[in-house]
Amino acid sequence: MPAEGLLTDLLREVSRSFYLTLWVLPAAVRTPISLAYLLARATDTVADASGVPVEARLDALESLGNWIRGDAVKRPDFSRFLGSDAGITEAEGRLLSRLSSAVQLLELCDAFEQERIREVLAVIVSGQVLDLRRFGTVEPGTVRALATAADLDDYTYRVAGCVGEFWTRLCRKSVFPEPRLDDAKLLEDGVRFGKGLQLVNILRDLPRDLQAGRCYLPVSELSEVGLEPRDLLQPARSGALSPVYRRWLDLAESHLESGWRYTTSVPRSCVRVRLACAWPVLIGIRTTGLLREGPVLEPRHRIKLDRSAVRGILWSSVWRLPFRGLWESQFKGQRRTLRVQMP
Repeated sequence: MPAEGLLTDLLREVSRSFYLTLWVLPAAVRTPISLAYLLARATDTVADASGVPVEARLDALESLGNWIRGDAVKRPDFSRFLGSDAGITEAEGRLLSRLSSAVQLLELCDAFEQERIREVLAVIVSGQVLDLRRFGTVEPGTVRALATAADLDDYTYRVAGCVGEFWTRLCRKSVFPEPRLDDAKLLEDGVRFGKGLQLVNILRDLPRDLQAGRCYLPVSELSEVGLEPRDLLQPARSGALSPVYRRWLDLAESHLESGWRYTTSVPRSCVRVRLACAWPVLIGIRTTGLLREGPVLEPRHRIKLDRSAVRGILWSSVWRLPFRGLWESQFKGQRRTLRVQMP
């Protein structure tokens, strides 16, 4: 079958740790959400193919976006993305090679799922295009930053917050359509959940992004503490950056708190959705504790939870499921575990 292994083996290879979250989802939404993730990974692969000229990546993103929307019959040509010098992994190359099967799967989804997948991918691609136009032409040795806090908020919505809306609409229709919930609040918290996870990624990857000439922290806030974007290439400037960094870390934690409220709003009978939401938010809030310890500008030091800590979070969440008080206290417990001030 053309789609064989697409949402299992290949998805596992390109989704890294998020595969567990996709795997635990109930069958009613596992396929459309996994397919949307796979398509988003494909567009991300095209956007990040550092060995391909920026204009070629932008053209390919536009073509791929049109194809996913159903506005183009012909499959985009990814031949220049599949060479050894394209700057993508072997798994990502296999994903691009099998996109026809992914689009066929999309066409087999029901009308509601197709519309939601195409809707969320259009927003994600718009964020990737905007990011590529902002940072794709940065000269080596220089750093370009976003202008304002509004720009960063907009970016986190386009590449992650919109996923919270997508996830909510699918689950509300196919998993828990009957319970009376505050849908407006659920959608709001879902958006903040996605934004929080993206902010954690941005703050964790700050040193690596700076080496590539990208800075997502706004120029307007850096200038308030006497810094320019290129100053952040110096790890010794971590102290000066601290007020700006902590402000965004605080916002990331506030977003994740909304994500936890979202998780506990899911009906208790929907065990799989609860776990799928709990794992990234608990890992995210634990990671913010590590980020507060720093060093935040040292490119040789990648801040990441080790496997034993992740396994501990997963198993702890599973055995707490039947106990309402213990379940709901997890977020505060993880936050308290590593709640220390950044030096």
